[in-house]
Amino acid sequence: MQTIIRKEGFAYGFDPSACAACEGKCCTGESGYIWLTPAEIEKIAAYLKLDTETFKSRFLRKIRYRFSLKERQNGESFECIFFDPVAKNCSIYPVRPLQCATFPFWDYFKEHQNEVVKECPGIVLS
Repeated sequence: MQTIIRKEGFAYGFDPSACAACEGKCCTGESGYIWLTPAEIEKIAAYLKLDTETFKSRFLRKIRYRFSLKERQNGESFECIFFDPVAKNCSIYPVRPLQCATFPFWDYFKEHQNEVVKECPGIVLS
């Protein structure tokens, strides 16, 4: 049975079963920022069995007063530092940042629905 997730204010739904065949389109593509809160930094560092300062230096970039996950360049595309290019999925999925967990329901996509439709095969138009 197909489960479609819907969120108030969005003109589309999301079928999470599409993630299995997607190969991480939401983790790759254009360069961008995945912002982390201090609590998320601690949670991911603990998951990786690292102290927070080591985690920050290896996996984060500081943009003014905030931290974002680093990216790797793959040809002309970029991918999250935690995207596993072999398995085609997130290597920290159980502790991924809230920004990742709330995709594709980002306020930006309310006005740019065509972009999320192009990026995410799990989008179900109402």
